[in-house]
Amino acid sequence: MRAHRAFRRGMMRRSSALITSSRLWKSRLVFWAGALMTGVISAGFAVLADEAQGLFFAVTGGQGWNMWLPLVITPVGMVICALAADHYFPGSQGSGIPQAIAARHLRNDHERSYLLSMRLVLGKIVLTIIGLASGASIGREGPTVQVGASLMLLSARLGGMAHAKGLILAGSAAGIAAAFNTPLAGIVFAIEEMGRSYNARTNGVVLSAVIIAGVASLGLTGSYTYFGITREIAHFPSDWALVIACGVAGGVAGGVFSKLTLLVVRWLRRIKLERFGKVATIAAAAGLLIAIIGIATGGMTFGTSYAHARAAVEGQSLPWYFFMGKFVVTLASTVSGIPGGLFAPSLAVGAGLGSVIGALMGSSAGLAAVLGMSGYFAGVVQAPMTAFVIIVEMTGNHENVVPVMAAAMIGYGTSRLIAPEPLYHALSRIWAADIIRKIRSEPPAADPAGPVPTSPEPPKAV
Repeated sequence: MRAHRAFRRGMMRRSSALITSSRLWKSRLVFWAGALMTGVISAGFAVLADEAQGLFFAVTGGQGWNMWLPLVITPVGMVICALAADHYFPGSQGSGIPQAIAARHLRNDHERSYLLSMRLVLGKIVLTIIGLASGASIGREGPTVQVGASLMLLSARLGGMAHAKGLILAGSAAGIAAAFNTPLAGIVFAIEEMGRSYNARTNGVVLSAVIIAGVASLGLTGSYTYFGITREIAHFPSDWALVIACGVAGGVAGGVFSKLTLLVVRWLRRIKLERFGKVATIAAAAGLLIAIIGIATGGMTFGTSYAHARAAVEGQSLPWYFFMGKFVVTLASTVSGIPGGLFAPSLAVGAGLGSVIGALMGSSAGLAAVLGMSGYFAGVVQAPMTAFVIIVEMTGNHENVVPVMAAAMIGYGTSRLIAPEPLYHALSRIWAADIIRKIRSEPPAADPAGPVPTSPEPPKAV
């Protein structure tokens, strides 16, 4: 009995210490502030990204001479982005998700600072906006992951918090949740894509970050479903041929995209050219290809193609060339060396693919677009849970959970046959290897105490 009372007194003292500890409260407040800033910055980033795309279409729209402006604007804008990323913001290139994954596997804050920092937050946001204003086929969702991870890692340093890996995970989840207004997808993304070896002790950290960032984003942008709301339902068994077709075709296309991306990235890294000329040439060639395809498709493939993907989800059929063109320009944008994500463009490619399959099979255009999104997106990122959760949340149709889940799983399995190496994780290993190589090539830091004095040599014997 006395032992039980002693245990209770010990627990009460421990609880009291947790409540009154100034150090713990400082850590909590800094953590909450980091999550809040992730939501606020994500919401502001979304607005600026939409304005950048609107500016591009306002300048290049119409049927006169200005329709040819992308032949200049897109290559020049992408060269500026690529050179700025390479020279002023190294580590900001590409999606940002591979950098966040790589940072979780690096050993200390010095190594992580090459991939997650406030400098990179600025560069990632500014250069992604410039890329969208140039017509590149990129999204802001992957960059938001790197931004959220950087902000939460800064919070860890300021608040004296340990478990940097868990906070990077939390910032990544908060970034996805705030970018798409999809809190469940943010949590699943953290578990499946970022974690792979998820630690249950980070549950509270991830949930808290997602809730706070989500509340901040909702307060600024309001509640919305990213692709509107679709009421199309896949009936069994009549529509399950469409589910299987979208899963298989999406997995093949997604696996080919992943395989090509890795092959091209590795091939470009082996090219021996002067660095400035190499970066500028790759970006200019990618930009010119994007401009030509964009003009040929009447501007449909420029930017995220959000409007076309949403129209497909809401039941409008897309032409077959949209899928092919969007696939190529997204690949070109991904390997070009500019900052920008894959989520929104990949969903647009999937919507175009589903629309083509739906037309061939005489099925509902809206349902086919949603299933195509699920199969293709799962094929690209090889994260089927993230794929079906994010699509269900973005379309507001919870009655289609099982068909969308099935398309995602089929797409994932098919993609693995073509590209056994998941895209983001393969790219993260390249980033991690580059950082380790860079650190090893740095000169050793000078000892602040100065050189160690050596004892004089003894006199030589005569």
